[in-house]
Amino acid sequence: MSSERASGRIVPAVHGRREALPDPPYETGLREHLRRQYTYDGLVELYARYMHGEGVLDRLLRRTIFAAAARSAGNGIQVAAGVGFLHLDTFEIGDGVFLGAQTFLQGRFDGHCVIEPHAWIGPGSYFDARDLVIGEYVGWGPGAKVLGSEHTGEPAGVPVIQTDLHIRPVRIGAWADIGVNAVILPGVTIGRGAMVGAGAVVRESVPDFAVVAGVPARFIRWRARDERAIAAAQGA
Repeated sequence: MSSERASGRIVPAVHGRREALPDPPYETGLREHLRRQYTYDGLVELYARYMHGEGVLDRLLRRTIFAAAARSAGNGIQVAAGVGFLHLDTFEIGDGVFLGAQTFLQGRFDGHCVIEPHAWIGPGSYFDARDLVIGEYVGWGPGAKVLGSEHTGEPAGVPVIQTDLHIRPVRIGAWADIGVNAVILPGVTIGRGAMVGAGAVVRESVPDFAVVAGVPARFIRWRARDERAIAAAQGA
């Protein structure tokens, strides 16, 4: 077995280094036209026509309608086939955001979600996005989930799903990386530059530049040993 096959190989990052170019005028013009001509419900109905298509026109119209329906949307966003949502009008999407296939954004009529520039959201992800901020350059592994609310379970004399919802904010710091199939529970903050291992269940907040893994997630190590380097990055 060659040394390359045994140890793998390192290749340059793609999404995280891609510049978000301004959308062409015909696309931004269509976005504004749609906002003027359709109600939010009308935009949702129109989006459904192009939600699953893989053709060039499907991709163009899907991202344009998506951007028109959102509270705000930046340049160069990518919306893969099957991306679904509720209450997209409560979402602010930054430049260069990628939303992978079959991702679902579960908003709330009185909620608020911000996905900051250059975040990469892997396929099959789920977001309980009633009070959620995802920082810039966050990497979100396929199938990872945010739970931003839970039923109180009280009183015990009724089914749990009839008890009140407790909504708590979730914050994913800039530069953080969330592993495949990880679960972030209500009220958790993931620190700047932190890494969450695949399949982890995170029930407590994670410090900046920490690496956590496991069920429940536990501290493994720091990404950098040099405290001065960490302090400089935190101040960036």
